[in-house]
Amino acid sequence: MTAESAVTTCFRHPKVESHVRCTRCDRYICPSCMREAAVGHQCPECVKEGTRSVRQARTAFGGRLSAVPLVTYVLIGLNVLAYLAELARPSLVDRFGMLGAGLQDSDGAHYLWQYPYDSSVHAEGLAGGQWERLLTGAFLHLPPTEGIGVLHIVMNMASLWTVGRIVEAQLGRARYLALYLLSALGGSVLELLIAPDELSVGASGAIFGLGAAYWVMGRRLGHDMQAVNRYMTDLLLWLVISAGMTSWQGHLGGLLAGGAVTLAYAYAPRDGRRVLVQAGVCVALSALLPALTWVKVSGLTA
Repeated sequence: MTAESAVTTCFRHPKVESHVRCTRCDRYICPSCMREAAVGHQCPECVKEGTRSVRQARTAFGGRLSAVPLVTYVLIGLNVLAYLAELARPSLVDRFGMLGAGLQDSDGAHYLWQYPYDSSVHAEGLAGGQWERLLTGAFLHLPPTEGIGVLHIVMNMASLWTVGRIVEAQLGRARYLALYLLSALGGSVLELLIAPDELSVGASGAIFGLGAAYWVMGRRLGHDMQAVNRYMTDLLLWLVISAGMTSWQGHLGGLLAGGAVTLAYAYAPRDGRRVLVQAGVCVALSALLPALTWVKVSGLTA
């Protein structure tokens, strides 16, 4: 064998002479392809393969670990953008706020619901087929000139930032987003059932759902409940105090929906059935709430 034929080259860079083998696949690799390993060096392909085979760390409730509360950032951003849109176009509140049933004439004036109604007006709200209000209302807030004004969105976003980051870190992004949306939906549905002719806006229902999740997770994980109970007491106290200023129905509905979802997250069996149970409860609630909506709207328009 000649000296020239004995030269070994990198399998990824055939023109580069190499004398080091990958400890995993035993192929020659050059210095630019070497990756430090526990023993020796590995090639980039073997490093990627090893990364894929490593079991991903999970939270206590089955979600993927995440250091950045991305979903919370996005939700806050959407609420702020919606509020800026409201300031530029105030009519968005009337069009997309949560409303079960109302009447509107050709000049844009709004009237309380009655059925049947004459041809001079038309139905608006869920009774008028605007089912998107079930969720869009949870991203709108009171205009600066009404009620508590800009304080409404400031308080809600501060609460979302405070508790949302904690809940997202414990649940993972997918479970957290499902919890938030189902809590918002639960708040809207209870508003529809109890006060269908009242227009309401705000992320409070979803935030009350996060508060319920914070309490359930604290109990499940065996945390010191003193701080958790104090937060929950403040939340319930605000539900009572704000009854005259905001929609207590939305608060209570979000609280109940968020609690139900988190109970499924927290107490699902920790085996192969966990994801199935958690997803099953979310799907069941996603079906139950629209079904209740349909029954109520059918009653209003019957």
